[in-house]
Amino acid sequence: MDELELLKKDWDKSSTNYPTLNNEQLYKLINKKSSSIVKWIFIISLLEFVVWTLISFLFDGSESLEKMKSYNVEHIFYPLTIFGYLVLFVFFNLFYKNYKSISATDNTKMLMEQILKTRKTVKQYVIFNLGFMCISIVLGVYIELTNNPEVQTMLTNIKSEGANNIYIFYLIVVGLSVLAMAVIAAVLIGFYYLIYGLLLKRLKSNYKDLKVLEKAF
Repeated sequence: MDELELLKKDWDKSSTNYPTLNNEQLYKLINKKSSSIVKWIFIISLLEFVVWTLISFLFDGSESLEKMKSYNVEHIFYPLTIFGYLVLFVFFNLFYKNYKSISATDNTKMLMEQILKTRKTVKQYVIFNLGFMCISIVLGVYIELTNNPEVQTMLTNIKSEGANNIYIFYLIVVGLSVLAMAVIAAVLIGFYYLIYGLLLKRLKSNYKDLKVLEKAF
C-alpha cells in the first residue's frame, strides 16, 4: 500500500484529523500518483501500437493480404491505413501532453481538470479504435463481395436460382459481419477495461480525493 493510501486510511478513521494533515503533502502525493497513471496510459498505448504494427508486418506476406492487393483497392486500403496511423499519432500526442500537464500542475483545480481531460481522451481513443475496427470489417466485406471472382460467380448462381435467394445471402453476410464485429468488439472492450479501465478508475479515485482536498484548503 502506497503512502497516499495510508494517509487516506488515517483520514477515514477520523474525519476531524483530516484538516490537520499536511494538505500540500497530500496534494503532491495525488499529483505524483496521477502523473504516474497518465504516464502508464501513454506507455501502454505506445506498446499497443507497436504490437499491432508487428502483427501487420507478420501478415504482410499472407495469402489473404496478397489477395486483397490483387483487387487493386489501394485507393481505399492505403488512405484508410494512413488515416488510422495519423489519428493514433494525434492520440499519442494528447496522452503525452496530458502527462506533461499533470506533471507540471501545482494547482488543485487545474489537476482536477487535467484528470477529467485525460479520462475523456482515453474514452475517445477506445471509441476510435472500436469504430475503426467496425469500418475496416465493413470495407473488407464490401471489397470481397465486389472484387472476388469466386464470390461474383457464387452471386450469379444464387441470383439464377431465385430473386429471394440473393436477399437471404446478403442477410447472412450482414448477420455474420455483425457477429464478427460484436465478438471482436467484446474482446477489445475486455482488453481496454482490464488495462485502461483500471487506470481510469484509479484516476477517478484521485479526482474524488482532490474534490475533498480542495474544500480543506
